[in-house]
Amino acid sequence: MKTLASTSTPTAFSSATFAPAAAAAALCMAGFAHAATPAAAQHVGTAPVTAMGTTITAEQVLAAQKAWGEALVAISAEYEKGGQAAAKTLAAKVIDGAYGYQMGPVLFKPTLTTAPQTFRTTRDGALAYFVGGDKNFPADTGFALKGWRSVEIKNAALFISGDTATTMGNVSIKNKDGQVTTVDKTWKFQRDAQGALRIVAHHSSLPFTAAN
Repeated sequence: MKTLASTSTPTAFSSATFAPAAAAAALCMAGFAHAATPAAAQHVGTAPVTAMGTTITAEQVLAAQKAWGEALVAISAEYEKGGQAAAKTLAAKVIDGAYGYQMGPVLFKPTLTTAPQTFRTTRDGALAYFVGGDKNFPADTGFALKGWRSVEIKNAALFISGDTATTMGNVSIKNKDGQVTTVDKTWKFQRDAQGALRIVAHHSSLPFTAAN
């Protein structure tokens, strides 16, 4: 086991410079392209890494996490610039590039979903959660449309084995008013046939607060 310092210089992702068509075609570590602008997502702290029989590197996993955060900020920016339709177009390309719905159901439990639609194992369910506007998911208002400006990822640990990598930790997201929402998040990435890391499990929840 090694400890990975995750304080690398952040690479930003901006809807101003992001080319949506490139997202579907590019197969970078998180499955979609990004461009350099002021920081939108970064890691803080260090995390222990367990690696067993794998060629996936911890740096690749961190890059995939950061790209997810950058995409969330980009979708918010696209919404403010072009409205819900533009944000939906971008979000669809991000989902197609970063998640593994092409492989089958993704084990996605978002932060703010409730029964009977708690789990979003389909692409349509994921897209509705991020941008809303789907009559089949009437409770969704669009998590990615809430004016997010930056994402900070603090891993507790990474476990990499074979063609998969699993991470657990906190993700803190700041909105345009400076308010920060922190969630407990677990991701599992699967390397696809083209070598890209795709999210096949994603669990997010608000931290538990004990009653006084």
